[in-house]
Amino acid sequence: MWDMRRLVADMVSFEYVGGLREISNEYGLKLWVENYGHWGYPSEMLQYGGQADVVSGEFWTVGELGSIELRAAASSAHIYGKTMVCAESFTSSAPHYVSHPWFFKLRGDWSFCEGVNMTLLTEYLHQAYTDRVPGVNAWFGTAFNRNNSWFFEMDSWVQYEKRCNYLLQQGLYVADLAYFIGEDAPKMAGITDPEPPPGYSYDLINGDVIRERLDVSDGKLILPDGMSYKMLVLPPLDNMRPELLEKIRDLVAAGGNVYGAPPTYSPSLKDYPSADEKVRMLVEEIWQDCDGESVTSASHGKGRVFWGMPLGQAMQELGTVPDVALEKNPGILWIHRASNDKEIYFLCNQTEERIWIDPVFRVGNKQPEIWDAVYGTMHKTASFTGTGNGTMVPLELGPRESVFVVFGEGQVLSDPIASIQRDGKEIRTEAVLSAQDIELELRKNGLYCVSAIAGTEFQLEVSDIPEPFHVEGSWTVGFTPGWDAPESTTFESLIDW
Repeated sequence: MWDMRRLVADMVSFEYVGGLREISNEYGLKLWVENYGHWGYPSEMLQYGGQADVVSGEFWTVGELGSIELRAAASSAHIYGKTMVCAESFTSSAPHYVSHPWFFKLRGDWSFCEGVNMTLLTEYLHQAYTDRVPGVNAWFGTAFNRNNSWFFEMDSWVQYEKRCNYLLQQGLYVADLAYFIGEDAPKMAGITDPEPPPGYSYDLINGDVIRERLDVSDGKLILPDGMSYKMLVLPPLDNMRPELLEKIRDLVAAGGNVYGAPPTYSPSLKDYPSADEKVRMLVEEIWQDCDGESVTSASHGKGRVFWGMPLGQAMQELGTVPDVALEKNPGILWIHRASNDKEIYFLCNQTEERIWIDPVFRVGNKQPEIWDAVYGTMHKTASFTGTGNGTMVPLELGPRESVFVVFGEGQVLSDPIASIQRDGKEIRTEAVLSAQDIELELRKNGLYCVSAIAGTEFQLEVSDIPEPFHVEGSWTVGFTPGWDAPESTTFESLIDW
């Protein structure tokens, strides 16, 4: 049965999807697929998506749907050399006209951190009648049409989504770990066991790509399209076909690194029982005396295998520090892309609290810039500190807020700000580096003392910031006629409604 299931998965991927792509391309069309299925999916999601021109996931506004689909789509795109990762976005089975862009933002930002860089709004249905509201709607999806009360007001949110999509399409995704999903089929999800250590990103990878596309350069596992990984992580399975294990042996010998327990037999009946003996011989050659207990690593050629030690420790032994290091992670998600001249990090606050964080980015000797996709603004920051492992950039993120931290080429501020005090107490505030000066965002009066990394200081007395104006009293709110709402209503105070 193992061989039959594997054959069906391969045929579905290469003959069905690949064949449909070839026919589509002959007529000037591209094939777009969602590379998974529910209730009887017969293939393998990474290989399936890899045969299409464009691969897509999906996520819903509420619930767990999307928790495996987005990573499956993104990984398939990354390992098969595709630049776009689409997502059927904001699908919903909730009552219509309940959700809104502020409600969408958490899930949208999460999807970006899963690898999505092409948001497809789901859904827009043709509204044939001008005198009937709410019109025609499906049981699924969000009503992105003119009969939704905020449809003509959502441009600022759409612009935000478009700016994020654009930046996350630049360069290549940066990941340190490639989690092998195993060779068994059918399969529409991979497991991350052990979980990625904090600060490291990952892709899922399959046997087809390992055999046909993976190589080694400068101690990294590389793909012909530019993607690279520091470690191949094996799943907690005890089987592997000898052809794949031979390729892994060659990768390690060339300088690649592998984490996980060795297989003990081949799952296929091809060349049985000699295939099992070949697996055992290859394991002895690669893992040697590494038993996962008394010995937890071994060298083979230029590379190493690890088994039994924490994954984070193995990464440290390879000299690979976290890409984004956070001492505390109060609900922060992130993703990193690298182009020829820029390192682009996207971070988002998935909480309802305003937080300050001090992330250390694995980038050195480059000027950090803060890019705000909500307003379309960009500025260099004067607040950062070089560390032995990268650059620390202090950030303030409001509830559900996100930010791009971009490191580019050009002159780096030689003496950035280390701390700011107001009346003797350290505070956090934005320090913008303009062409000639450093601009501070100050919200209260007081005596400010600004200290730079090199030890220089300057003081500033601020006394002309007005006191906050408190808005009090009731508010009368009017509604657009014809939408089955009252003409007006009164709120006792100014609230978010």
